[in-house]
Amino acid sequence: MRALGLRALVLAALAAGLCLVSPGGAFADEAFVTNQLSDDLMVVDLATARSIATIPIGGKPAGVAVSADGRFAYVTSPDAKAVTVVDAAARQVAGRIEVGGGPLGIAVAPDGKTVYVADWYAAAVRVIDAASRSVTASIAVGASPSGLAVTPDGKLLLSADRDDDSVSMVDTATRQRKAIIKVGTRPFGVTIDAEGKRAYTANVGSDDVSVIDIAESREVARVPVGMRPYAVALAQGRGFVTDQYGGAVSVFDLTTLKPIKRINVGDYPEGINATADGKRVVVACWESNVLDVIDAAELKVIGEVKTGDGPRAFGMFLRRTE
Repeated sequence: MRALGLRALVLAALAAGLCLVSPGGAFADEAFVTNQLSDDLMVVDLATARSIATIPIGGKPAGVAVSADGRFAYVTSPDAKAVTVVDAAARQVAGRIEVGGGPLGIAVAPDGKTVYVADWYAAAVRVIDAASRSVTASIAVGASPSGLAVTPDGKLLLSADRDDDSVSMVDTATRQRKAIIKVGTRPFGVTIDAEGKRAYTANVGSDDVSVIDIAESREVARVPVGMRPYAVALAQGRGFVTDQYGGAVSVFDLTTLKPIKRINVGDYPEGINATADGKRVVVACWESNVLDVIDAAELKVIGEVKTGDGPRAFGMFLRRTE
């Protein structure tokens, strides 16, 4: 947990109208935050550190993925067994897709044409055609799939299969699982680097991060982090990992895989993403009901934004507006 003195300073700065800016000016990103307990999606302008919209979703929304072109945000609702399509610019619901089961993790193909949804209960990934907004296929993966990620070329889908302690590698053209990669205990979030060479899973049960060589379809290293890691973000040649039980973000070097620092944030941090310019890392803190913003170079919290109740923001929840 963060010291009260730091929290007070952050909130005072925000109250005084301080914007979260880099030396070159404000960064133009928005955060689409699923607030699971208040059943909504909150849109935050990160340049001004202000909420600009709250969109009712229902069904205890958890996972979220913004398309690469920034047009749509897709939100999973496990209790409603549905995916909500949100027009990101209009800030309103554009449609709902019944997927059944227990939809959790979600990812959008780079071209925006396909949406993948992890069905926690069915050991499957549902395939949604974005144009027709309908489920067109189902891909068998391991038990309790959670986080999903697609390689930059769109050719591979990775599914973190929590209860199998593995990652499924799926050929998106054939929609068949082509490899099963053993990782740490209970992998949850999975993140792929910009080059499509490595993937990183946050292993909730073994308190570490597995490093996967995608071309070789194998785990090549493990990095110890804090208690109950949830998800991983990549920025400035570093990995940033939310440690749920530690109230912190663990930072490690992507080249040496050595720990660098542990940054105190709000209580029970979960979703985490880096801004498009790589200068900031944004963290959703479930129990504190805040977004914390970290300077990725200085490795310190530089801002905080109040959210709804129970922010998870599990997935790629940031949208570039320029």
